[in-house]
Amino acid sequence: MVCLYEDELEKVAEIVSRYFDVIDVTDKVSAVESTEASFGYKGLHLDLRLNAQQAALPENVAYAHIPFELQVRTIIQDSWSVLDHKIKYKKSIPAELKRRINVLSALFELADREFRQIRDATDAELLRAVDETANPEDPETGDDSRRQAVAMGSELNAFTFLKIAQHFFKDFEFDPHKVDLFVEDVRDWVPSITRSRFNALMRENIAVVKRYKQFFDEQNPGSSFNPYTVIRHCLYLGDKAVFRRALRNSSREAFEAWLLVNVPVQNL
Repeated sequence: MVCLYEDELEKVAEIVSRYFDVIDVTDKVSAVESTEASFGYKGLHLDLRLNAQQAALPENVAYAHIPFELQVRTIIQDSWSVLDHKIKYKKSIPAELKRRINVLSALFELADREFRQIRDATDAELLRAVDETANPEDPETGDDSRRQAVAMGSELNAFTFLKIAQHFFKDFEFDPHKVDLFVEDVRDWVPSITRSRFNALMRENIAVVKRYKQFFDEQNPGSSFNPYTVIRHCLYLGDKAVFRRALRNSSREAFEAWLLVNVPVQNL
């Protein structure tokens, strides 16, 4: 079993212990880290067998007495174990090359640690993002608006975008890579956009856009009108000149035709 981060190994072991009897545990992570100047293969090995409840199930009777091993590693540990085995154990190599392999192993271990720390720092940054539902509008006028936004820590970025987007779309899983690309697009349209301005555009226009989404879904069964599409329509409705590029021509024309019939001009 391959995990993303090293601190997930013990979580997997805890979950597994609910369904299986743990005969033995070999913690190669602790073994390597407790040895001075030692690097190499790391992971968590669990010797298991079905627990009484699982063994009593008719479909498991034939396997109830058979123990087995589960190896749990991070992606980096798994990559290293494959490479290390291919290089070190398939042929005889000089001591100097083995030393270089140990250096590489140390770098793999450092990468595992860094990825975990970056994850933790990213999560902490997201938690620190200001809750836009309570913030007043930031000023958007003047040639210095972008510099002011940066100075005030109010510039729209992936963290503040997520904070706002998850407020409006609580059940949607926002992919980090797609978030980065989408925020780049928004900032390309309006380089000085702040999180407060983005939040205001969402709040002011999402009710109308949700009505249009319902109409669109009814007219186009099977088509996708996902949260990113909703956001694009909210931005366009908020400022049609600035956010014209948020919608393709066909989408913009269909939206405008619906608005003409369903939304009074004074509300636009």
